[in-house]
Amino acid sequence: MTSRANFIIDTIGKTPLVELKNIVPAGSARIIAKLESANPTGSMKDRMAIAVIKGAEEKGLIKTGSTIVEYTAGTTGISLAFVCASLGYNFHAVFSDAFSNEKRITMKAFGATITDVISDNKKITEALIKGMIESSRKISEQANHWWADQLNNHDAETGYYPLGDEIWEQSNGDVDAFVHTVSTAHSIHGVTKTLLKHDDTIKIFAVEPDESAVLSGRPSGAHKIEGIGLGFVPPLWQPDLVDEILTVSTNDAMAMARKLASEEGIFTGTSTGANIVAACRVAERLGSGKTVATIIVDSGLRYISTPLYQSI
Repeated sequence: MTSRANFIIDTIGKTPLVELKNIVPAGSARIIAKLESANPTGSMKDRMAIAVIKGAEEKGLIKTGSTIVEYTAGTTGISLAFVCASLGYNFHAVFSDAFSNEKRITMKAFGATITDVISDNKKITEALIKGMIESSRKISEQANHWWADQLNNHDAETGYYPLGDEIWEQSNGDVDAFVHTVSTAHSIHGVTKTLLKHDDTIKIFAVEPDESAVLSGRPSGAHKIEGIGLGFVPPLWQPDLVDEILTVSTNDAMAMARKLASEEGIFTGTSTGANIVAACRVAERLGSGKTVATIIVDSGLRYISTPLYQSI
């Protein structure tokens, strides 16, 4: 019997769950992490991209030949460009020089058109993100264009429900805490809602940049943790889902990302570094016999030209 070959989008999800062995402090809870770099484009954002595009199809918002428009720090843009390429849509990304050139090149490889909003010395700020949002809104007013508008798109959250189920199933239901960074908030919400259906005693820890800790009630600021920390509270943020908000500095997140590569063999980006810094803090607090889950968000291959790895 000949087996049916999958379409490329069918390979999204079902990523490995790995346990960190070498960097977890002695006497701490164990830390397990979903290796989302195993998705087709190398990031968890593939999950939301297919959910958003399928949702738009079902609502009749897009059709063959439509152009999907979105503001992006690059990771979501890569995933949307990939899904659009596989399903026959066009993709127009609103991007910035604040983010890695690898992301730009990858989006273009998938056929994306890119419009840039120039940053202030490559700093990620509220003004930059809001400028990108407004630029994408204007572009989407063109005929046969549809604005994905990830910050306000409820379909994006549904893409992460399976991620929560996978963490639960692959850990055999052994999860005491979940730790994750906040950008649009879709991934932390989606995973949290699914995990809490399995066990409503799991503690949820959100993570944001220390330099721009707006969820913690502090002023907006500039940071260099790509993919998180918008500089303002995401419009769909649900604080009641979270037990505690932790902050991690850019320097600490970068140092941990490098440590993950050199001591665990896990090559990833700065937002994952922030996840692991915070997960280690929670693991120390919970102590041995407990389990902390988190996410390896994406691959370090898209950050080689940035200070994260150029400074080694």
